[in-house]
Amino acid sequence: MKKMMLMAAMMLSGVAAMAQPAAGTFSLQPKVGLNVTTIGDNDWKAGFTGGVEGMYQIDKNWGLAAGVLYSQQGFKLKDNDDVKMKEDYINVPITLNYYIVPGLAIKAGIQPGFNVNDKISGNGYEGKFPFNSAKSVDLSIPVGASYEYAGFVFDARYNIGVTKAFDNGDGYNNVLQFTVGYKFSL
Repeated sequence: MKKMMLMAAMMLSGVAAMAQPAAGTFSLQPKVGLNVTTIGDNDWKAGFTGGVEGMYQIDKNWGLAAGVLYSQQGFKLKDNDDVKMKEDYINVPITLNYYIVPGLAIKAGIQPGFNVNDKISGNGYEGKFPFNSAKSVDLSIPVGASYEYAGFVFDARYNIGVTKAFDNGDGYNNVLQFTVGYKFSL
């Protein structure tokens, strides 16, 4: 009997950990993670990302999320890893989340980003990018998936650049983003 009660308690705790928020509820999720970024055909560079997202649960399958994330982006110059371009953005992702099953969501949306810093370093370059100035506003399309368990949210996204990253260039920001956060119901 004790074993059956223990098994029932474990099953119920698993269901509670995967329970979907009720329709009409709000949640807040602080998050941190890793970006892997490039522009154009240059080499990939790693950076930090962190911030907060809020979500409104429309119904059991749909949620609308918006956030503010600090995002380190940029690239390593192709064939010369000593030269690194660093760009810091404040990104505002707005995504529509569809829950395939409780806890597992796919998402897509739009993300304006605001460049707050750009600089180059290595091989005698120091400071501002000398021949192309980075645009102050960047637009991308985030697509990805997230998994929620016991309040923790594991998120993977690919932010597809839509606008050119520089005034005089053809490259777009491309960002792979992996984050972990904790969801608080409000």
